[in-house]
Amino acid sequence: MPKTSSAKKALRQNKTRNTRNVSRKTVLKIAIKNFTRSVLANKEEAKTKLAETYKTIDKMAKVKLIKKGKANRMKSRLAKKLK
Repeated sequence: MPKTSSAKKALRQNKTRNTRNVSRKTVLKIAIKNFTRSVLANKEEAKTKLAETYKTIDKMAKVKLIKKGKANRMKSRLAKKLK
């Protein structure tokens, strides 16, 4: 356990950030999974899901959950699945 007050605060911050990041990662994974399922089911629906997934990926890159390059790579691979 942390001894100093600054270490205690750092621990609280880490816990908060960890829960926030875990929930954001879950949202990202669900968005990608929904898009992949819609590609298999219906192409028209997949086009709208692609836009939603792009939006989610861009948001996660903006808050530094994933890096910009990874976000671009993910979007590129998702677009390939649609074709």
